[in-house]
Amino acid sequence: MTTMTTDQLRIDDAQLAHGVGGLLGEFNRAGVLGVADVHAALAISRIGREDRESVSLAVALAVRALRAGSVCIDLRTVADAVFADTAADDAIQQLDVSSLAWPEPQQWLDDCRDSPLVAGEGEPDGRPLRLNDGQLYLERYWRQEESVRIQLQRRSAAAAPVVDLDRLRTGLARIFTSAGLAAGEPDLQRRAAAMSVLRWVSVLAGGPGTGKTTTVARLIALLHDQHAAGGVQRPLRVALAAPTGKAAARLEEAVREASRSLPGEDRERVGDLGASTLHRLLGWTPDGRNRFQHNSFNRLPYDVVVVDEMSMVPLTLMARLLEALRPDSRLVLVGDPDQLASVEAGAVLADIVNATSRPDDGLASALAEVLPDPPASATALGVVRLQHTWRFGGAIGDLAQAIRSSDPDRVIDILRSGDPALVFSEPGADPAIAGDAAFDPGALATLRREVVGPAQAIKDAAEAGDVGTALRWLDEHRLLCAHRQGPYGVTRWTREILRWLGEAIPGYAGSGEWYPGRPLLITANDYETSLYNGDTGVVVQTGNGLRAAFARGGSPTLIAPVRLDAVQSVHAMTVHRAQGSQFRTVSFVVPPPDSPLLTRELLYTAVTRAQERVIVLGTEEAVRRATLRPANRASGLRSRL
Repeated sequence: MTTMTTDQLRIDDAQLAHGVGGLLGEFNRAGVLGVADVHAALAISRIGREDRESVSLAVALAVRALRAGSVCIDLRTVADAVFADTAADDAIQQLDVSSLAWPEPQQWLDDCRDSPLVAGEGEPDGRPLRLNDGQLYLERYWRQEESVRIQLQRRSAAAAPVVDLDRLRTGLARIFTSAGLAAGEPDLQRRAAAMSVLRWVSVLAGGPGTGKTTTVARLIALLHDQHAAGGVQRPLRVALAAPTGKAAARLEEAVREASRSLPGEDRERVGDLGASTLHRLLGWTPDGRNRFQHNSFNRLPYDVVVVDEMSMVPLTLMARLLEALRPDSRLVLVGDPDQLASVEAGAVLADIVNATSRPDDGLASALAEVLPDPPASATALGVVRLQHTWRFGGAIGDLAQAIRSSDPDRVIDILRSGDPALVFSEPGADPAIAGDAAFDPGALATLRREVVGPAQAIKDAAEAGDVGTALRWLDEHRLLCAHRQGPYGVTRWTREILRWLGEAIPGYAGSGEWYPGRPLLITANDYETSLYNGDTGVVVQTGNGLRAAFARGGSPTLIAPVRLDAVQSVHAMTVHRAQGSQFRTVSFVVPPPDSPLLTRELLYTAVTRAQERVIVLGTEEAVRRATLRPANRASGLRSRL
């Protein structure tokens, strides 16, 4: 595929805002604006009696930006942004928008500043949009970003928690060892734990296998130790949370596993912690998707809140979480800032990790008292980025590092190294035309084996009622795609996999909609069953009939299929939905080079879902393009923290 010019693009009639002319009509016909963007801009302009086309275009682009994950647009640079064809499914096509009649940036800014629709810097709320430092926001998202900024800065500037430094030094020495680290290599896990004890807010960043959940377990033990020293009668109240049920289950399992290696008294203090989704932690209510039982008037009761997989947390949910925290609660944010950001607007973790916050001399001084290798300086947000990889090694770890470093030559060299942990197959033709014939038969045979073997094992375990085994095999292999539709998408590959399974496994899926071994994907939050978008499970035979089983850290959750609503079979899934999950083997169908979804974060996230093996199906050009193309989400949070 090649980038389409606006002259080449043909918009489906349903995508046209009929009767709309001027700039809005031009950008709609070009595929940049959707019908909803145009009509939202027209409605807002009518309310504010704004008749300047440039302002209406800015409003429409601000509305559109939210679908692409940005919370604002920068009027000075938006004309240079990469735009997707909104008429094509999943933004498969990238548009050349250079020929459109973009307003002159300075005049555009002046028009917006002068508009009755737009509040300027320092002006009170009440208008539908806000302009700040050249960035145009819908007012709601401006308020949310301001709320997150103010609350994080307030926490980082507050008087530090009371900490027994002698006890902390002793606890760090007892719980952490430098085994496995190279001579002179700082113990960043120990440093991160110390920072989290010493401050109300801290950030533990790092890629897969860098020991984030191990550090969390040890940090909780240290906080229990400090709590016991404080003479407080009630136990320390700790909450573990993640954006999805799958991620919460993995967090719970990982923290429990890491706790087993703690010294006896520390292990007993930590106990068997459970984890929940953020929505469940905050207490979802039926009044609205972003209204919760816990808020600024009804705070969460916890002393410590740990949020894992923070890269998946959107701006809106982060604002609600911060509002619900007590001022004397510690907040520990854990995640990988190099992964894909949330499906909804915002890139909160990446903004926090990459912000240049003020130095904190008090924190640096306290760290010098409790660590053998303290940092020369520390920042108020308490960010520590773990570097040492404990779980991955070899080719997958090297590949992930090369992707993070935006080194396409190194990425291709690793993929072609012949390492048994990696399979790289380039299609010899366009899969949209040639279908299976575009791919190397050997690579397809390898992929087919990876699909059929686990499916047979899942079916056998599910028919025997062995829930645990069926769920374990569910994580043996997963095929990941960037798109949902088209030759590179989930729908196409799901049909292919079902054909393979039908040929290889007699009677597969032949007993109706609900059959033992059917792999399931939840596609929308269901608060009644505590199942959330992205959760995966499997249908199993039990003494009470067929049940849908979902892993939940401890015992699996069994639910009657009739209670499931938004659910589908999962033989392939998008990379976005795979976040928070790990599989022994991952196969990734790389989209074409001109796909706007093809970014460094997409490639990195797909590769790092694998524990032992990665199969990459795509062209060298596409892999190189992904490695060099970061996902740019417009936000003002990073520059203002």
